[in-house]
Amino acid sequence: MSISATTPDEAIPRALSPWLTFLFAAACGLVAANLYYGQPLAGPISADLGFTPAATGLIVTLTQIGYGLGLLLIVPLGDLTENRRLVLMLIAVSAVALIGAALSSTPTTFLVASLSIGLSSVAVQVLVPFAANMAPDATRGQVVGNVMSGLLCGIMLARPFASFVAEASSWHVVYYVTAGVMLVLAVVLRANLPVRRPTTRLRYGELLASMGHLALTSRVLQRRALYQAGMFGAFSLFWTTTPLLLASPAFGLTQNGIALFALAGAAGAIASPIAGRLADRGMTKIASTLAMLLGMAAFLISHFAGDGSLGALLLLTAAAILLDFGVTTNLVCGQRAIYALNPEHRSRLNGLFMATFFAGGALGSALGGWAYATGGWTMTAWIGFCFPALAFLLFLTEGRGK
Repeated sequence: MSISATTPDEAIPRALSPWLTFLFAAACGLVAANLYYGQPLAGPISADLGFTPAATGLIVTLTQIGYGLGLLLIVPLGDLTENRRLVLMLIAVSAVALIGAALSSTPTTFLVASLSIGLSSVAVQVLVPFAANMAPDATRGQVVGNVMSGLLCGIMLARPFASFVAEASSWHVVYYVTAGVMLVLAVVLRANLPVRRPTTRLRYGELLASMGHLALTSRVLQRRALYQAGMFGAFSLFWTTTPLLLASPAFGLTQNGIALFALAGAAGAIASPIAGRLADRGMTKIASTLAMLLGMAAFLISHFAGDGSLGALLLLTAAAILLDFGVTTNLVCGQRAIYALNPEHRSRLNGLFMATFFAGGALGSALGGWAYATGGWTMTAWIGFCFPALAFLLFLTEGRGK
């Protein structure tokens, strides 16, 4: 199953084998999960290491900052350096950072480890364009969709996994286990990933400068990034505030109950391969329209889910599934569109795309926490509705832009 052939940019891509597609998807899911283990563990980590209440939020924030920096400073290297080596180096750094987090005995050492986990987790965003480069044009959307389904499963399963393991043992065990997973993953990827050497001959400084040019001149990139910023802002707002709602006296769910609710969101990963096939058939506009309408519908449904009853919990679960379907569909359509622009620029385009909608997610999380504290779930749901609604209004101007 090992692939030793070099895959330069100019080579004609062949269809990826099912095994290699699965490997890309699994790798993306396992690495992306590293970003989210800290969210449900923030309380135990804070209490154990002596964080002040004001500093507890840094446990998640430093990981996000590291990831954002990596998107802009490390992901573009996928257009410059040999891809397999870059992925393996980043995963090795992830393993070291996770062990560092597990061994931390002070807030400072844990925060340094968190920043490093975020930086190294951008291996995911090297792997996705890597897979896209290997796929033929006719099935590129399908391949991206399949790979993204693995990534999204990793994101959605990370929180419940961390909650269950920490409750059964301790938060340290979560990081030890995941460090071991990274080491095994590095061995498997080294044996199976092909070598891909980009043809770009820019220096690193020139590579970063070219990203500014791409951001200013690529209308497709600008639009697809803003659409997804709106959708991901809604996603982040929802998953930041629903644990607060579910833990409130109205619902009174335990951490395990909230973890089980989070599993419902993993159903959204089913949408990735479907969205990829639609994009390959030239149905991106239809799929994007449906995605944004699903995002709006999810928050409209959630307005009736605040009284703590069983029916309310079922409605909230349905809203989670609809929202995740919408976000996933729009993400795959956006990636399919930007990867069609220029093969030599795929890593840089991907970094810009991800950094933009990641900023939308950060805004959604911040507004969600403020809205829930200020106006409860009703205010939160209306603000959440505005994110996909604004993206959809921008999307409606696409024809005029042409």
